[in-house]
Amino acid sequence: MIVKKRYGRETGREYALRVLKENIVMLELEPGSRISENELASEIGVSRTPIREALIELSKSKIVKIYPQKGSYVSLIDWELVEEALFMRLTLEEAVVRLACQGIEEEKIQELEKNVKLQKFYIDNNEAGELLELDNQFHKELFAITNKIHIYRLMSVMMLHFDRLRTLRTKAVDQRYVIEDHLKILEAIRNKRPLEGEQVMERHLTRYIIDEKIVKEKYPQYFEIVEE
Repeated sequence: MIVKKRYGRETGREYALRVLKENIVMLELEPGSRISENELASEIGVSRTPIREALIELSKSKIVKIYPQKGSYVSLIDWELVEEALFMRLTLEEAVVRLACQGIEEEKIQELEKNVKLQKFYIDNNEAGELLELDNQFHKELFAITNKIHIYRLMSVMMLHFDRLRTLRTKAVDQRYVIEDHLKILEAIRNKRPLEGEQVMERHLTRYIIDEKIVKEKYPQYFEIVEE
């Protein structure tokens, strides 16, 4: 379990929810695994009530399944939900990069370039968790500098389904293309080329289609079985 420090004003429920999300995304809580409220409460350092509340919240987005009298389980990866999450993200991020191409401060672009350099460092050192966090920060900042941060927060709830797939891809597929894509996105923004920015963003977010076979072959136990 990854248990990071609790924020000062964070309630028990908020803290439990944040820790659970991170561990589900990073596959510390594996798809299909049973969730013990007692064990989580002990590891996170809260009572069972915030844990239960967090699980109920996560069940609303179908990332957790709660069975009465049986317990709670981390949902297997449902490819349909992954594609639905991607559709939302792609629609919103293409719009955001288009807005960014209308003009943002050079200082902001340079800050994003520093983020990409750090991404390269963590790829070189096989730090999947840090890479994903920096990747998220990169995209989050695009929403922030275009004054759409609240939309990002709403989107992030559904993105849990897609983010688990991203974690698997860091384990199965070389992620150096992430660096190249991010630099090309920044180049389009700096040169105010919205069409180019949208095209790069679409290619960046849909690469998972190419990796689908590799990931499913390596981790078949993590996916919902689709009945034909």
